Amino acid sequence: MIKIVVDAMGGDHAPQEIVKGAVEALGERDFKLILTGDGPSIERELAKYKYDSSRVQVVHCTETITNDDVPTSAIRTKKDSSLVVGLRMLKEDPEIGGFVSAGSTGAVLTGGIMMIGRIKGVLRPALCPGVPNVRGTRTLLCDCGANAECKPAYLAQFAVMAAAYGKAAFGMKDPKVGLLTNGTEDHKGDTLHKEAFALLKENKELHFVGNVEGRDLMFGDVDICVSDGFSGNIALKSVEGCGKTVSTVLKAEFGRNLGSKLAYLCARKQINKLKSMLDYAKLGGSVFLGLKKVVIKTHGSAKADAVCPTVVQAVDAYANDLIGTIERMLPKGDFGETDE
Repeated sequence: MIKIVVDAMGGDHAPQEIVKGAVEALGERDFKLILTGDGPSIERELAKYKYDSSRVQVVHCTETITNDDVPTSAIRTKKDSSLVVGLRMLKEDPEIGGFVSAGSTGAVLTGGIMMIGRIKGVLRPALCPGVPNVRGTRTLLCDCGANAECKPAYLAQFAVMAAAYGKAAFGMKDPKVGLLTNGTEDHKGDTLHKEAFALLKENKELHFVGNVEGRDLMFGDVDICVSDGFSGNIALKSVEGCGKTVSTVLKAEFGRNLGSKLAYLCARKQINKLKSMLDYAKLGGSVFLGLKKVVIKTHGSAKADAVCPTVVQAVDAYANDLIGTIERMLPKGDFGETDE
């Protein structure tokens, strides 16, 4: 049975919401759950729920890495932190298929690179979340923050890894790949994006549809948006802001008077569907593509309804051979540049 490690102490709502979401995931998939962190605190949270105790293991840790810690030094010095212990278990135990954390993004990425390592040939690991789209599915955004400065070869490789992820985790047969820039015309973008465009166009193993704009992330007919981490992070936070804005405006408008409250009752189902669709966190976390094992970072403010699908995501990514799929596709997307 697959084992998944969850950092129970990472995030704004740890361990309460982390434990709750992880336990809920046990009902969605057949796997064994390992929770790392403060043992007594985790046990108190587990006592609130009914679950198969034979499928849950608690590993006590005495330290926690916070957002205030410098990632590199924290990974090196806080050896008994819930994050480091979890990554170490992932590395050493072949039965463990993935690791999930809502903790410091920098620490998870640094720990992943230092302790798990990159797949051979990968220039840079990339963060790849799913963003809700108008089709009712998800658009994969790669990269969304791991690499603020990129080379054309990085973007070209992000496309290969994201396509492998789409195929392995979500059953995308021939994912459409677009390059996120400031216009759909072939000549749009700065030097980075123009050179990346040329590399992507040359790769006959990808279904590259050309340049796409920010609106295409949610409204266009594309499965994958490739981006440098700086632009991708702005795009992702814009989606988050859009969802919060819509939710806030709707709440204010429908609570304005008796008539609007009655109107809300009539449209409640549709409104809730819209709010749910705009909440990208409920689609799961962001996979660090390019590592030798499955590592997923969920939102720092994630509650149980976001933690649960992230744990399920880790199970599915491992079960559908995400790492093997990337390894098989990488030679077809290797553009001859070595990392510096």
